[in-house]
Amino acid sequence: MNESPATSDLTPAAEPAYAITLQPLRWADPLRWLRKGLQDVRAAPGIALFYGFCFWCMALLLGWVFRNEPEYTMSLASGCLLVGPFLAMGLYDTSRRREAGLAPDLGQSITCWDSHMGSMGMLVLVLIVLELLWGRASLVVFAVFFDTGMPSSSGVFEAVFNPRNWEFVAVYTVVGGAFAALVFSCTVVSIPMILDRDTDALTAGITSMRVVAENPGVMLLWGALITALVVASLWIWGAGLLLVGPVLGHASWHAYRAAVAPAPTGTGAA
Repeated sequence: MNESPATSDLTPAAEPAYAITLQPLRWADPLRWLRKGLQDVRAAPGIALFYGFCFWCMALLLGWVFRNEPEYTMSLASGCLLVGPFLAMGLYDTSRRREAGLAPDLGQSITCWDSHMGSMGMLVLVLIVLELLWGRASLVVFAVFFDTGMPSSSGVFEAVFNPRNWEFVAVYTVVGGAFAALVFSCTVVSIPMILDRDTDALTAGITSMRVVAENPGVMLLWGALITALVVASLWIWGAGLLLVGPVLGHASWHAYRAAVAPAPTGTGAA
């Protein structure tokens, strides 16, 4: 099927890795990204509601499985990692179209990943491997501190919030924090970069980690804001994700734009 002129104008050319340069970030930038993300939501509320509803349904399903069939939680989380990046790319595409002066289009946002399937597939595979390693490490921590096997979902909450288990909580937090930091570092700008420049997964992941390494304080603040907003959105049956999910998605596009310098004209290869 032939691409429309609007879509063709946004199709990136391949770019060598050496052409990618980073820009310094400031402490106020994360709040600016959130403001721009909210502006994108206001500009395309229907698209935001569609993706927000998708995120909400994923959270409800994951929570139901964790409460009733905890042994399947890891499998479902892997499924969410398969779907989540593609949903996020739809929000990035909407922000990109607004940035280019084009009208947001839900249909285009849903299929914007089809020309980046190879890079997205590889990145998602890496995320799933990290998630499986994270889950395995969590089981090891439980096995070290508890000799009764993996507790039920209620048992997990009891173990985490029991003051007598502070050593377990400390180790579990360190292990989980290390994997969370690794996932965050690999993905903070990699997916929007794949959409914008059609780079391979390795180049996008390395660039994302460079952004975190060169701006650790700002990226730590950005990660903390994301965590706080997501946790807050989950309090009332996860309904806050209807707004928080799209805002964070759009804001992540603006974080990428702020962190990675635009490609010099004429450097891309055909």
